[in-house]
Amino acid sequence: MKSKGRSPLIFGVRRRPGKRSQGILSLGGLNWPCALGKGGISALKREGDGATPLARMRVLGGYCRTDGVALRKSVLPLRAIGRDLGWCDAPADRNYNRPVTLPYPASHERMRREDRLYDICLVLDWNIAPRRRNRGSAIFLHLARPGYPPTEGCIALSPRDMARLLPLLSTRSFVQVMR
Repeated sequence: MKSKGRSPLIFGVRRRPGKRSQGILSLGGLNWPCALGKGGISALKREGDGATPLARMRVLGGYCRTDGVALRKSVLPLRAIGRDLGWCDAPADRNYNRPVTLPYPASHERMRREDRLYDICLVLDWNIAPRRRNRGSAIFLHLARPGYPPTEGCIALSPRDMARLLPLLSTRSFVQVMR
C-alpha cells in the first residue's frame, strides 16, 4: 500500500448510503468512516457552499500541532501550526486559498483551532494552481468530531484512522472523491 518509489497511492471517498454528509474512505481492503461537507459532494464546487468537491485531489503536505500531539512517521512535508497561522478564504484577496500570517485583514480560518480538528491537517490540491476566485478554498483532510458531523467541505477522519492512514501517504497520494 505504500506509494514511496512506486505508482501513486489513490484512495477513494464515496458518500455513505443515505447520509449526504458522511462518507467511506477506502484504501485496498480497508474502509473507514469519514465526514464530508454539509453540502454533500458537488461537481460544481463554489466558495461557501459547504460541499466536498467531486474530484481527484493530490495530497500536497500539511500542518500539525506539536503541543501534545503524538505524530506517527510520515514522509509528507508537515509544518508546525503556530498561533499566527491562518488560511485565507476571501475570493477577492490576493492570498485566496493560501496560508497567511495572522492577524490578517481579509476573511480567513485560524489553523490553530480550539476544537483541535486541525491537529493533523493535510492540504489537498483543490483550487491551488491555478487558483480561481469563488471555486472553493481550504479543502483539507483533517480530524473529525465524534459522530462525524458535517464539515465545511473537507474530508475528516477519526484521530485513530488518521494515525493509520498518515504513514501510508506521500506527495504521490491522491484522494478520489466519487458519488
